[in-house]
Amino acid sequence: MDKIIVPRPNHLKRNIVILAVVALILGSAIFAGFNPVTVIRNFSKGRRLLGRMFLPPDWSYAPKVIPPLIETLRMAIVGTFWGALIALPVAVLAASNFLNNPWISKPVRLILNIFRTIPAMVLASLFVAVFGIGPFSGVIALSIFTFGLISKLTYESIESIDFGQVEALMSLGANKLNILRYAIMPQILPQFMSYTLYGFEVNVRSAAVLGYVGAGGIGQTFEHNLAWRNFDRVGVIIVISFLVVLVIDFVSSNIRKRLV
Repeated sequence: MDKIIVPRPNHLKRNIVILAVVALILGSAIFAGFNPVTVIRNFSKGRRLLGRMFLPPDWSYAPKVIPPLIETLRMAIVGTFWGALIALPVAVLAASNFLNNPWISKPVRLILNIFRTIPAMVLASLFVAVFGIGPFSGVIALSIFTFGLISKLTYESIESIDFGQVEALMSLGANKLNILRYAIMPQILPQFMSYTLYGFEVNVRSAAVLGYVGAGGIGQTFEHNLAWRNFDRVGVIIVISFLVVLVIDFVSSNIRKRLV
């Protein structure tokens, strides 16, 4: 009986890929100037800073944190609302399986890609220069950021729907508006609401730092106290912001689980 010879697996490709990834990481670290030794040397400074912030924080400053924090939440709510409202019809135009017209869907996708490449912080900086310092600039920035995020997720959902319902309506002579209303919207609406809630979660975090460029909210209070080295007050801002974001994430995640 002949022996069965099992060839040894060739790990050359795998090893090349691993070496390439390691080289990419090391090269990026060197190019970015990352040095673990510097992190270790400055660990004591970081520990002292954390001690000044949290051991203990200045809890008497907490009441003054609430108004800018509420302003941040309002910015996130309004920005999410307008961004999602505009994103839905644009996502319908970007979906390739609805209009079946690449002359419409492809330019719309190109516009969405341009919007999604611009961070909310950059948008806020531009609108502060146009509209001035205040939460209005932050709302506009968050609206555009949310629009780019939700529209992409929504048109991808439209393209992955069960097309059988669409074909059934088409066989009955239904027009595009009826197909959108009775076949597409019922399938994507739960996902669209989930994307909107996710956008709100992201916007709460983004709105918290837009104050650095003058767009209002808790970020402006944070930047002011950090500039004056009121680290015990900075600690209060971080703790309260963390708790609020944690609660919002928990509630939003549970709602999104029920929707999808």
